[in-house]
Amino acid sequence: MKKPQVITIVVAAAAVVLLLAFGRTAPRAGSKPAESEAAQHQDHADEADATGGFSIDTVLAMSKKELAPNQALRLELLEESITRGDVKKQRLDVYHQLAHFWKDTAKAFIPYAWFTAESARLENSEKSLNFAAQIFLNQLPQVENAQTRHWMAEQAKDLFEKVLSVNPANDSAKVGLGATYLYGGIGTPMEGIGKIRAVVEKDSTNVYAQMTLAAASLMSGQQQKAQERLETVLKLQPQNIQAILMLGDLYEKGGNKDQAIQWYSKAVKLVPRPDIKAELEKRIEALKN
Repeated sequence: MKKPQVITIVVAAAAVVLLLAFGRTAPRAGSKPAESEAAQHQDHADEADATGGFSIDTVLAMSKKELAPNQALRLELLEESITRGDVKKQRLDVYHQLAHFWKDTAKAFIPYAWFTAESARLENSEKSLNFAAQIFLNQLPQVENAQTRHWMAEQAKDLFEKVLSVNPANDSAKVGLGATYLYGGIGTPMEGIGKIRAVVEKDSTNVYAQMTLAAASLMSGQQQKAQERLETVLKLQPQNIQAILMLGDLYEKGGNKDQAIQWYSKAVKLVPRPDIKAELEKRIEALKN
């Protein structure tokens, strides 16, 4: 049996929670496209189809087919209220309700993310746009289907760019946009890295930017550079659990068991989840043997 990779388990923990909560992020193979049932979304849907071969209408239609009859009726009533409501506030309220429905009742990630994004576009506030963009970005590294990943990246890109149109000085959105390029396969990796480096050059204490560059260094095989970035983060935030685990993983893969044990032991004291704590303890014992 292969050794468990603790860092993979922990860094992906949030994504696992999302997957458990929402289930699939794409329609079943072989599903046929359905006619549009949400005309107000068509501009975004058409753009996605043209760039990535992904249809949000198809996903929504297939997701509806999996609903229980009472859930389907509730959804139908919500959707009808959209077509009747021309007032912005009413439409915004319904989008929020639809997002909550797909998250809490249907547990379907893409419909939830889609309606969250549409409500953010309608509201056009810095906070709501950034929140919606992060929902897509946080899931990107876990999505295996290329078309789904491309569509999600385009959504994140659009939302981050809208954040920056509202507030050009939002460094979090600049880093998020760069990370979207890295994980979403749009543009080139160097474009994404360039956007993030610009933030670090302006503010070297930006932990989000440093962590993202550390991850980019690992993706390109630059372990030493990743280590330097992580050490910078830990000078700023000594209890940053993700940085601690990534350093432990780097030392383990580099054959330095003592350092790996040291960093994993620090992580054990900070990790709140019992299951992950147990995995870390097993890893430490295996490294000692």
